[in-house]
Amino acid sequence: MSDPYVKLDIINEVGYIEFFHPAHNSLPGDLLAKLAHTITDAGNNNKIKVLVLKSGKDRTFCAGASFKELININDEATGKVFFSGFANVINAMRKCPKFIIGRIQGKTVGGGVGLAASTDYCMATKFAAIKLSELNVGIGPFVVGPAIERKIGLSGMSQIAIDADSFYSAEWAKQKGLFTQVYDSTDDLDEAVKEFAENLCNYNTEAMKEMKTIFWKGTEDWDNLLAERAAISGRLVLSDFTKEKLKGFK
Repeated sequence: MSDPYVKLDIINEVGYIEFFHPAHNSLPGDLLAKLAHTITDAGNNNKIKVLVLKSGKDRTFCAGASFKELININDEATGKVFFSGFANVINAMRKCPKFIIGRIQGKTVGGGVGLAASTDYCMATKFAAIKLSELNVGIGPFVVGPAIERKIGLSGMSQIAIDADSFYSAEWAKQKGLFTQVYDSTDDLDEAVKEFAENLCNYNTEAMKEMKTIFWKGTEDWDNLLAERAAISGRLVLSDFTKEKLKGFK
C-alpha cells in the first residue's frame, strides 16, 4: 500500500494537483487540509496558468470522506470541523483565480462528486459513475450540495441525493452538465486533459481570471453557507440512527 499524499507537479505551465489515499481515495481531515492549501498556493503561483485536479491509481476518483474519522465523532464541534474539510476545499477551488480542470478516471462518491462539481471544466472516463450515499448513514450531502446543484440543477441533485443507493453513469452526468466529455479509457482521458490544459495556457490569463469570477457569481456567501451546512451534518452524525448505521463500518 502506498502512503496517502497530495502533490503538485508543474508541466508546461499546467499545475497537476494529485491526491491519493489507499482506501479508495477517501479523504481524511489532514489530507483535505493539504488539498485546500495546495489549491490556494497553486492559484497564487505565477509559474502556473491552468490547474488539473486528479487522483492517484486507476479505479476510484474519490470515495468521499474518511469513514474511519466519521465513526469517531462524539460531539457537534468535532463534527462541524470534520465536515468543514470538504467545504474548505470547495471554497479554495471557488476562489482560485485559475481554471481548474477535473480529471475523473473512475467512480466517485459523496464528497468526491462535490470536488468534481467544483472544477471549472470536468472530463471523465465512461467508468466515472457517481453516487451521493450520505442519506444511507442518516446525514445528507449538505456541504457538497451547493456545488453539485450549481452544475446539474436542483432536480438532478435532488434525484441522486434521494436515490442514495444508486450509481449514476458517466453519460448521465454528462447529460446533466457535470462532465463535459466522456472517454473510453484513462489513457484517452489523460491525452485529452493534457491537450486541453496546455491549449488554455495560450490564452490571456487575465481574461480567464475575469471569466472565472463571472462563472462563480452568486457564490460569494459560500464561506458562511458551507460552514452552516457543515454544522448540520455535524449534528446529524451524532444521531442514534447514524451511530447505529456506522457500527457496520467498524
